[in-house]
Amino acid sequence: MSTTLVRLDNISKTFRRGSEDIRVLSNLSLEIREGEFLALMGPSGSGKSTLLNLLAGLDRPTSGTLEVAGQRIDNLKRRELAHWRARHVGFVFQFYNLLPVLSAERNVELPLLLTNLSRTERKRHVATALEIVGLSHRAKHTPRTLSGGEQQRVGIARAIVTDPTLILADEPTGDLDRASAEEILLLMDQLVHDFRKTIIMVTHDPRAADKAHIIRHLEKGELSES
Repeated sequence: MSTTLVRLDNISKTFRRGSEDIRVLSNLSLEIREGEFLALMGPSGSGKSTLLNLLAGLDRPTSGTLEVAGQRIDNLKRRELAHWRARHVGFVFQFYNLLPVLSAERNVELPLLLTNLSRTERKRHVATALEIVGLSHRAKHTPRTLSGGEQQRVGIARAIVTDPTLILADEPTGDLDRASAEEILLLMDQLVHDFRKTIIMVTHDPRAADKAHIIRHLEKGELSES
């Protein structure tokens, strides 16, 4: 049986706007097991992006505890969080966030520049990641010569190149046509089933959410089951 990888216990997040406190998340509790694929849905402003930022260690909860792979990340210092994030989190973005002047393989290599790997080791990791997403033959191509689906595959290769504990995907099919979106979702499903990756995906698309193992809804900062 898989172990619990992510545990949120009574997480709340409040932002200060002028003299007013805005509560975005309210007493969230959630457990995600290793190798699960969770889809997070909800209207704009429901707190999805805030929750993703907390899971990524990009922000801190106002209250509650947040644990990933046995590590309390809600009380880490800024530098500790940066090191933790570089090792444990892979990001997939809606608009790919690729550097246009770099080739696919150089874009994929970027997270590895924060590690102590040698150039030869980085090259091997990049080649493996591109092979997994089926883009070895496009390694030298720049983003402008790739289709949207191919650019997102590069984005996924970049997300997995460090072998992260957790993959966070923010609307990964939102900028793709239906056929390309289906290919990306099948690839993400492969990462879960063949490589035991754990994926948390924010999406507005019910077809994308249906590919996940679990669907949870955020409404006004509170979680509910599908």
